[in-house]
Amino acid sequence: MVSLKRCRAALAAGIGMFSSGASAQTWTSCNPTQTTCPANTALGMTIDVDFSQGGVNSFVASGGTVSYGSEGASFTVAGSGQAPQLTSVFYIMFGRVEVTMKAAPGAGIVSSLVLQSDCLDEIDMEWLGADDTEVQTNYFGKGQTGTFNRGQFNPAPNNQNEWITYTIDWNPERIVWSVGGTVVRTTTASEAGSQYPQTPMQVKFGAWAGGDPSTNPPGTVEWARGPTDYSKGPFSMYVKSAVVSDYSTGKSYTYGDVSGTWQSIKSEGGEINGNVDNVNTMTLTATAPAATNVSPTIPAGGIGGGSTRTQTGWPWVPTGTDTPNQSTIPDGWVMTPSGKIVPSSSSLVSMFNVFSNCFIIIYLLKEDPPRI
Repeated sequence: MVSLKRCRAALAAGIGMFSSGASAQTWTSCNPTQTTCPANTALGMTIDVDFSQGGVNSFVASGGTVSYGSEGASFTVAGSGQAPQLTSVFYIMFGRVEVTMKAAPGAGIVSSLVLQSDCLDEIDMEWLGADDTEVQTNYFGKGQTGTFNRGQFNPAPNNQNEWITYTIDWNPERIVWSVGGTVVRTTTASEAGSQYPQTPMQVKFGAWAGGDPSTNPPGTVEWARGPTDYSKGPFSMYVKSAVVSDYSTGKSYTYGDVSGTWQSIKSEGGEINGNVDNVNTMTLTATAPAATNVSPTIPAGGIGGGSTRTQTGWPWVPTGTDTPNQSTIPDGWVMTPSGKIVPSSSSLVSMFNVFSNCFIIIYLLKEDPPRI
């Protein structure tokens, strides 16, 4: 028979993990290129999340309320300071992210899909609510934003009213951005040089008001084509589904040194590029013309800015290395192909036994007089 104290702990842990939760994230300032940091939880597989069926506990909400319905996850900005987003509890070390979504409308409203590492490597796709014909693609290495010559505007027509699947496919040699199965941009590692993203990334997506002058500097408001008029809202971004593939395997990723190169990344229980068979599985139908515009003004991607900053934001501050410190996947729990973190079969049996004993204790305590 287990103790009452153990019952309480077990029930709390079980309920917490089975809940998809929308609690706020905690944050840390640990940059692995400057010091030794905790390991990054690895995805190590492919998951296919259908948000029209509700939230999953492998993505954590912050910055505002994320709601779920027939159109999937809804990220609504209705007032100043709201920047709802979902952030993965896992990291991928090279991989592919496919998000089927509708961008949010509204002057100054920004919908964002961001891959970001603890040392501020970053790959972005962002949609401005003032223009439903294009998507902005961008990348950064180690948070270096002294120059802004990497951003491009690429075609994405009718992106606020049509379900479109956007893909970022990333390996040691190149990054490919696609819109609806059409490649709109490819950047090679040789072209990017020291700016090439190559460290374990979290997946983040959400909406924010870059055009709000009360929470953002003038450069951000201008870039987002604000100012934002909340009286014309609310403004909602919808994500129906997300397919995330990790091109590496293992339980966690660590930095072997402070170089920030992909060759320095170590995998516990797996192999970097261990899922290389998935690299060439993209389904592409065409290649788009050259970028509609190459812009030096596109900032580092971020869901929120100023007081609502939850990522690198604009402008990037060298001392601002905030990155989510998400919970790891507990021992004895596993990720399912649908993106849910659940007990493994052996852990489930053990948990069932603990819960059964707990209910017996609770029943006996309710006897008059108590039988234990």
